[in-house]
Amino acid sequence: MGELKVSRWRKSGHDRLYVNLPDGAAVAWADCRSGKVTVLVAEHRQEALALLKLHLAGLPAATTGPASRRPPEAKRARPKAVSRPAPRKLPPLTSPDDLARNRPGSGIRDMLRSKGPSRIRRMLDRLLRRKTEWDSWFKGLAGERIAGAELDRLRARGWKVLHSIQLARGGDIDHLLVGPGGVFTVNTKNFQGKSVWVGDDMVKVDHGPPHPYPAKSRAEATYARGVLERYCPFPVEVEPVLVFVGVGELPKAATQLQVRVYRVKEVAALGPLSGRLTPEQVDIVYAVARHRRAWLDS
Repeated sequence: MGELKVSRWRKSGHDRLYVNLPDGAAVAWADCRSGKVTVLVAEHRQEALALLKLHLAGLPAATTGPASRRPPEAKRARPKAVSRPAPRKLPPLTSPDDLARNRPGSGIRDMLRSKGPSRIRRMLDRLLRRKTEWDSWFKGLAGERIAGAELDRLRARGWKVLHSIQLARGGDIDHLLVGPGGVFTVNTKNFQGKSVWVGDDMVKVDHGPPHPYPAKSRAEATYARGVLERYCPFPVEVEPVLVFVGVGELPKAATQLQVRVYRVKEVAALGPLSGRLTPEQVDIVYAVARHRRAWLDS
């Protein structure tokens, strides 16, 4: 059990134990109050369960077990029914509104075609090794294409993938992953050869100034959840993912547990996830997510 580590996380009323790989990627977690365990990576199931059982047994009795979920007086109170508004209906899907046709990075590509430099100008800038205002856009396009190709591999395991979802509020979601393991918004960053440190809310590249990528990824997932739940007849949990392309080092803060952080080749770890959505729910969420109107009318 030497390669896995257990850390405790408390925030916003949650109290959990996480089992992480040496690089910080979570493979399982347990709710300290209920004792419920969720396994995220099947190949580490047995080892993770053994570690969590050991640590849960060492916690004070007041923090674990069903009796600690609520105070005794709350048990006599009848739970209030949570009513959900009836889901909205989308018009029939037409070809122009079908986001399944989008290729990775299509939003950046279209912008560069309409506003960016010509091919001849681009070639000249490369020959003269001139830096331009468009370099970061071309780098972002390359990163989205690389990450998109890796995500598309998950289709063989029952996942559905969408790319470059334009939002009514401006900007876009680089990738959306829907499958038996849930729904994920994927934000791609291309930092070839750079050292990237990921904290709770900020990222630093080569020890430079902070960038709010984790905070923006969480906001992106929250926004996507709001859109999907307007049209789905059931709650839709959406998790944020940050994928880094070409990085040399990728250390993470021990407290960074709300956003999944991967190197581009590590997104395959999402493939074995299951138990979040039934096949029917996957089809419903995907049908909503691929409809451009769901995102533009929200």
